[in-house]
Amino acid sequence: MDLSSVVVGRTEDGSPWRLRLLGTHVLIAGATGAGKGSVIWSTVRALLPLMVAGLVEVWAIDPKRMELSFGRPLFERFGRYSSDPRGGMVRLLEDAAEDMNARAEEFAGVARSFVPSVAHPFRVVIVDELAFLTAYCPERDLRKRAESALAVLTSQGRSVGYCVIGAQQDARKEVNNLRNLFPDRIALRLDEDEQVDMVLGDGARDRGALADQISSVPEVGAGVGFVRLETSPDPVRVRAAYVSDDDIKEMVALALTDVDAGEAA
Repeated sequence: MDLSSVVVGRTEDGSPWRLRLLGTHVLIAGATGAGKGSVIWSTVRALLPLMVAGLVEVWAIDPKRMELSFGRPLFERFGRYSSDPRGGMVRLLEDAAEDMNARAEEFAGVARSFVPSVAHPFRVVIVDELAFLTAYCPERDLRKRAESALAVLTSQGRSVGYCVIGAQQDARKEVNNLRNLFPDRIALRLDEDEQVDMVLGDGARDRGALADQISSVPEVGAGVGFVRLETSPDPVRVRAAYVSDDDIKEMVALALTDVDAGEAA
């Protein structure tokens, strides 16, 4: 699997929607019910073979405790608000930043490009409800620590095999000062037309990214959004694959079966 071309859904013309993970970070913005979970779970499902092989690790943070907890056994590290509201999620980010720095020191003068291995797996840090850590967390110290760790990861982690995927409802800059450190952005259904350019960049809506007009009916609009590809300034309409609860259960069962088989061998 090419980590710079992970298939997570379809584009409007029916071709595969290929999401780049290697060498970038991804910001997903969308209103409640817009389908942020579809993008996240489609990505995890696509990565599962490499996760089982030990070439990819996913570290996940789930402040609202309802989205990523369902697949908790899939994740190498997991943080949620209720398990340790005084910093467990933030410590996960700080541990990731510390490990990333150690990896960069190890690679310095040795390698110019990152190749995943069991010794140095590609690490995907998924942060659901990113704005909780950067703006809404009631403890100011934790907010500052979280933003500092995220700044280190998003500014320095791409070259040594770290990718941060952040999902948030609020597109405003004041809830995420690090928005510009996410090169790849996905605009799902948004509440207001001006939010489109906040997510995808100036002029995106004028070029056709009508994310504010995506249907709020889940069967019609969930997982539908717009992205800008590297090769063109024009936005492309996409839809992430739907991953059901049963699909996630099957993913967990597959991962646990492979782990048991490896231990038995």
